Amino acid sequence: MISKLELRHIIECGFLPLSCTCTVNPDGSLMIKVFEPSTDRIELLVTAISTENLTSSRAIANLIGELRSEMSSRKTAFH
Repeated sequence: MISKLELRHIIECGFLPLSCTCTVNPDGSLMIKVFEPSTDRIELLVTAISTENLTSSRAIANLIGELRSEMSSRKTAFH
């Protein structure tokens, strides 16, 4: 099992060069905020991600990939 601290670190590093803060909610779920460091413009905010299935590096990588895809599709929709 991956600790919450390690999980947060992996997720935050997965969005570089953007900035990311990953916090643990009181119910154990995660809140992920991805933003542009130079402007603080929020690119993505997800408030209740379950950690139940985030038990392997592959599962974490898949989550990061899905969130990056969502960010990319939102950017395309706005342009």
